[in-house]
Amino acid sequence: MSHRSAPELLALHGVRILGGPSAAAIAERFWLNAADVREHLLDAQAFGWVNRHDFFGETWSMTERGKAEGERQLAEELRATGHLELVQTVHREFLPLNARHGACATQWQIKPTAWDQHAVNDHTDPVWDHEVLTELEALDREFSQLAGRLADALGRFDSYAQLHTAAVTRARAGQHAWVDAPDRASCELVWIQFHEDLLASLGIPRGSDG
Repeated sequence: MSHRSAPELLALHGVRILGGPSAAAIAERFWLNAADVREHLLDAQAFGWVNRHDFFGETWSMTERGKAEGERQLAEELRATGHLELVQTVHREFLPLNARHGACATQWQIKPTAWDQHAVNDHTDPVWDHEVLTELEALDREFSQLAGRLADALGRFDSYAQLHTAAVTRARAGQHAWVDAPDRASCELVWIQFHEDLLASLGIPRGSDG
């Protein structure tokens, strides 16, 4: 049975992973009660770990103190569960996939021409887009296996594979925004969140792991 993280850890962790979320968004992602998540966030706010914003409804952001505290709690969880080595191994295996996924993102956004190597991909070339989506599908299969190994041990990793697969499926069906749109659980956004989860779990600064 996979380890279920404490709700207060998930509430704090969700602020970092989801990037400016509401309590409801964190609750949905981690199968928690939204009212309970908000209470945990209010407690975290009292400690100076998160900030509350009310511009477009109530959302939350993480402070540097909160980031450090979140990493401390995650490290303690890995020590207590004995899963540190597993997360380290998955991170190493993830890095080459990450490079390939980044290349796909670039190819989806940019299609070089004879006169402009940085021309925007207008998605009028079905062969080009088909090749990018085919690579994304291949990556999705590998990613699902990798993320699944973590999910079997740590329940907070459980949704990544399903969300990425769903996004790839929608993109292949012609809903191109599901490749990289920032306003939904797109392939790119889910991938970034998974990477951030690994970095947070291992206390690795973003951009330092290749």
